[in-house]
Order: sequence, then structure tokens, then C-alpha cells
Amino acid sequence: MTLEQVIEKIRSIGQANPENLMARHFDEEYFRGLDEPARARLEEVIRTGIENADSQMGAYAMNPDDYDLFAPMLDPMIRDFHAIPETHEIAQKHDWNTGAYPSDLGSIDARLKDVSMRVRVARNLGSFPLPGAMSKEQRVALEDLAAQAFTKLSEDPSFGGKYLSITPGSDNEIDTEEYDRRVKAHQMFKDMSGDRYLNVAGISAHWPHGRGMYVSEDEDFLVWVGEEDHLRIMAMQQGGNLNALFERLRTGLGRLQELLPDFATSPRYGNVTSCPTNLGAGMRASLHMKLPVLTGNGSDLSQLKREATALGLAVRGAGGEHSDAGTDGLVDISPSARLGVTEMEIMRRLYDGAAALWAMESSGNMPGE
Repeated sequence: MTLEQVIEKIRSIGQANPENLMARHFDEEYFRGLDEPARARLEEVIRTGIENADSQMGAYAMNPDDYDLFAPMLDPMIRDFHAIPETHEIAQKHDWNTGAYPSDLGSIDARLKDVSMRVRVARNLGSFPLPGAMSKEQRVALEDLAAQAFTKLSEDPSFGGKYLSITPGSDNEIDTEEYDRRVKAHQMFKDMSGDRYLNVAGISAHWPHGRGMYVSEDEDFLVWVGEEDHLRIMAMQQGGNLNALFERLRTGLGRLQELLPDFATSPRYGNVTSCPTNLGAGMRASLHMKLPVLTGNGSDLSQLKREATALGLAVRGAGGEHSDAGTDGLVDISPSARLGVTEMEIMRRLYDGAAALWAMESSGNMPGE
């Protein structure tokens, strides 16, 4: 498309899809003022929002420095999504003091001692382009680098395990049956080649080359390689002790930082990620709760979502984004904030939010009654 055609298309998207943050905050004057190479580079960043008008953010960074280089375009979008007003400085702080706030859900109710919990962080290596701009050779090279780190990590009794690759011909390649089993167990990520958002952004290119997963012997510490970010590092636990869960992740992340090249970070935005929605702590912490009263036995998430939003939480069905609650009201809840909040603030928000929702559920009343 010509420059004028691109601008006209973004205008029409903004009118028809006001929730598309790229189109909502598109700065035509700034875009026109860029030289041709910079404009072409920015167009790649926002291409998913142009080709997928129903996008929420409408942008994926292609390189770690995109956020600084294209700040006039991206900063308003980031502030809008993360609800940070222009009068407030964006400054990401970190706090991994996992013992500062006792956060054991079992102390609220014995029935919460056995919930399924997961916390993960997104990390990208500063020495590579972000996934949307990687060549097939770069994807495989990054996977090889990660596999070498995993070999050393496996020597640690606390994290000993194995690397499972889905790259054809890899020394660690697993077969389709094993891959499907891991996906079904919610350990391995799904085939991304059919995702239209990731396809347009180039993130799912060259599937399945350069992809795989490290899993500890106890299957409570996982590292995804080659998904939306270079690495997705996560801890999983069956039980209500959030302190133990976050400490498991903190320790594992620390070991990987010793074994890998430097992660891409920004003094302003914290951990650099492909999607601006994950900037900052780069963290998503979640747990599964059975809330049959608040979901009408799983038939309706709308009222629960309203209550959760007021608590700073997001709600999904237990099957992930765009899924429904289970018949027993099983849902996935997680703090919405990523940028400008510390890791321990995220933990505390999850604990406090879960406690508040459980109190509503235990009262036996639907929200608003």
C-alpha cells in the first residue's frame, strides 16, 4: 500500500473499531514525518492492527529498541492500555521479596488449599530481534543457546529436568504424540501457525522451528522457547501458597539469568516484550477457582467479570482466553496490571482479589443482590 492508502485504512479502522488502540492513537503527522526506512519499520510494528481491525493493542514490537525509537506513537497506546495518565511518569520497579506478605489462600478457607496456580514471566534476549522479526536461522540459533543453558540447569537438583523440542531434526525432538500430550496437560503451548494476529506480526513464522519447552522433573517449573517471546518462564503449583509459588519462579529465573545472555530491558518500561500489554514486570499470575454462585454454575461470566474488574482482576474460562467457565464454575483469575507494579504487588493483588471473590461466593449471593 502507498503511504496515503495506509493512512486512509487506519482512519477507517479507527472509526469502525474504536477499541483498536493503534488506530485510536495513530498520529498521522508523526507518521508522515518519518523518513521512509523508519516509516516502513513502524508499519511492520503496527501491521497486525492494520490487517486485524479487531485487535485490542494492534502492535507488536519487532526489535527491543522499537519502544524507544517509536515512543511518540507507542507511548499513548501503552498508557491507555495500562491506565497510566500522562501526568504520571512511567517507571518500572521490581520487588521479589516473596516473604514480605503472607499470602496463603489456605488461611482463608481450607477448600482453597488445593487450587491450581501458575505464575510466568516473559523475557527476551537483547542480542536477538524479537520473534516477529526473526529469521528461521535466528530462531534455531536462539533455541540452541537456550538448550545449552538448560543442560546446565538440569544439573541443579532443584530444577533438574529435560528439554523437549518440536524443531524437526533437533537432538531433543519429541514426536507428535508427546507434543499433543503436553499441550493437553496445559504444559506446552499450542500450534501458533493458525493464529491470524501472530501470523501477520511474523511471530508464528517458520513454525515449528526454534520452539520447545524445558520441564523440571517435578513438572512444576517450565520454560517455553519461541512462543510470543523468546522465553516464557513459569512456575506451577497445586496448592494455595502464593509465597512458595513466587519464590520458586524467582529462584529459577535467577538461575537462568546466570546461564543466558542479558535480557532486553528498558529503563522506562522494564522488561521488553513483543506485545506492549506485557511490558513492565512481564508477569502473569493466575489461579483457578470454582465459583458456581458468581458464574451461575458456569453459564455466565459477565457479572463475575464486572466484580473482578473492580478488584483489578481479569477473568477467563478455565480453558484460557475466550473460553467459558466449567459447569462447576471453574474460572481463571489474574491481576490485570503489568506495567508500573512490582512482582510482589501482583502477588498481593491476586491474593486479595481471590479472597474478596471467595467471600462473595461464600455468601451465596449473586453480585448486586
